Amino acid sequence: EGEYDKLVSIEMIEAVGKSYLRNFFEKCTSLLKPEGIMVLQAITIDDRRYESYSSGVDFIQKYIFPGGFLPSQYMINRCIKEYTDLSIRDLHDIGLDYAQTLSHWHDRFFENIESLREKGYDERFSRMWQYYLNYCEGGFRERSISTVQLVLGKTAHTDALTFR
Repeated sequence: EGEYDKLVSIEMIEAVGKSYLRNFFEKCTSLLKPEGIMVLQAITIDDRRYESYSSGVDFIQKYIFPGGFLPSQYMINRCIKEYTDLSIRDLHDIGLDYAQTLSHWHDRFFENIESLREKGYDERFSRMWQYYLNYCEGGFRERSISTVQLVLGKTAHTDALTFR
């Protein structure tokens, strides 16, 4: 509770779920002072895939992040418009950078595979993580998913802010 000058949410919205997006945005706007700003980083699904994605459960939702849900940029924008007094001051898409990060994670994971096996992680675990990292990297490179960073503000005082 309270009011804050700044609010930051980094890849937490994916755990909120479709049913609670309104609650999330209403709470965020209620926590900001009148001249407050919010930075939101979210993994998103392409707007054109949102409807089919939201009606099923994919590999990641089943095995990696049960209950997780990727909003689309359109859905985020709609929630901001309908449930807050915030406006988007800046938006930066870092999806291709995220693909490169996943590639590095994959390499580091397998550079340390023996250490993981010594700790009791089996071949099934290794294959699952290899698939997960490659699956996500491909999604980011293909642009079916992305990561966006938004700067949101309540007043004209935030116009000069950029996130780059």
